[in-house]
Amino acid sequence: MGSGPPALNATKGGPLAACAAGAANIQTERHETGNRTMAKIDEARALIYIMVTVAAADARLSDRELNRIGVITDTLPIFEGIDRDVLVEQANNCTAILEEETGLETILTMVHDTIPQRLYETAYAVAVEIAAADLHVEQEELRFLQMLRDALDLDALVIAAIEHSARVRFRLPSQS
Repeated sequence: MGSGPPALNATKGGPLAACAAGAANIQTERHETGNRTMAKIDEARALIYIMVTVAAADARLSDRELNRIGVITDTLPIFEGIDRDVLVEQANNCTAILEEETGLETILTMVHDTIPQRLYETAYAVAVEIAAADLHVEQEELRFLQMLRDALDLDALVIAAIEHSARVRFRLPSQS
């Protein structure tokens, strides 16, 4: 992750303000992760953490990635009925964790411990969607996708199908 991802802000009209969303029910259960105790996240927050982590993997969050996070949180049923202000809060929480020495491992542990197996494919699909949003996937993003695949123990055929689907959706008109 290098020096860590940039801090996010929710300035009115900024790219993150356009995609702000999150989960309405905050869980208060505590969760030990590395050197600090963190609030346990719910499924929607775990997916937000995945999207922010892959977007920040190359040490920058592009407008395309942030806009894609907005599209995903506006359209996927898991985010239905979500208060839009929570995404900014959760994205900032995620970037703060990523700035820690063991931040990436902490995120992967939190995601694995939170997301039920029925959402593993969804989790990987949203990660691939964000990685592909820039129309070029950086090595750091590829590495995070590999780590996520390993953490979720996804089937190779499922991985191939999700990745192929993203390539087709994000293909430029001049590509064959």
